[in-house]
Amino acid sequence: MSESKPVGGNEAAGQFLGAAIALLQRVREEEAEHIAAAGALLAGTAADGGRLFAFGAGHSSLAAQDVVYRAGGLALMNLLSVPGAVGVDVMPATLGSALERVAGLAGAVLDTSPAQPGDALVVVSLSGRNSLPVEMAMNARALGLKVVGVTSLAYARETRSRHVSGTFLKDHCDVVVDTKIRVGDAELTADGIGAPFGPASTVVAGAVMQAIVAAAAAELAARGIDPPMLRSGNVDGGHDWNGRVLAEYGDRVFFRH
Repeated sequence: MSESKPVGGNEAAGQFLGAAIALLQRVREEEAEHIAAAGALLAGTAADGGRLFAFGAGHSSLAAQDVVYRAGGLALMNLLSVPGAVGVDVMPATLGSALERVAGLAGAVLDTSPAQPGDALVVVSLSGRNSLPVEMAMNARALGLKVVGVTSLAYARETRSRHVSGTFLKDHCDVVVDTKIRVGDAELTADGIGAPFGPASTVVAGAVMQAIVAAAAAELAARGIDPPMLRSGNVDGGHDWNGRVLAEYGDRVFFRH
């Protein structure tokens, strides 16, 4: 975290971008093996006819949503949604945070979802300490899904779990990618600003999710399978291309229903 001192707007913006770039470089250097393993897990699931899901609560949902129905993305990625906990669209917004701590909610969501044994789920959670992401991973594995966790391991070292088991998301995953985000998710401090600021978790988690999908696409291609990628609807022929892809893989795409 940068030293606290008065800064101008341009300097603060530059400091934040520098901090985000440094985090992305750390992830690239230190998590490459785990990202590749996560991509291989998704590719293997897809090659075997399984379905792919992503989940995140609150702001962590942004990274999960970014790989669903995405130009340049894998058509097989589906959002596993928990009403009231996806993003900050619920009123009051604090209700979403409260729902993350409700025991039993993840099980109810999974039981009524299309997920089934042989599928794969990516759980995005900055802290990995709340009941919802922990139970989502636990229950998914109990149902026979493979689970990838995208989380900051600093929280597991420096905070306590809020789940009755005392465990974190990382403890219930087949592959874990560490986002390297510090506890508190704020990269900057400055005189005149009472709290740390400049959260970078969305930038990093979003990049990690796209890297995992890119790795999955490359792994599918290496297996001789043309991965079902979506094109932008803002380029000529994009809608027709996507229509063909979604028709071919419609039994594994749930965001159209």
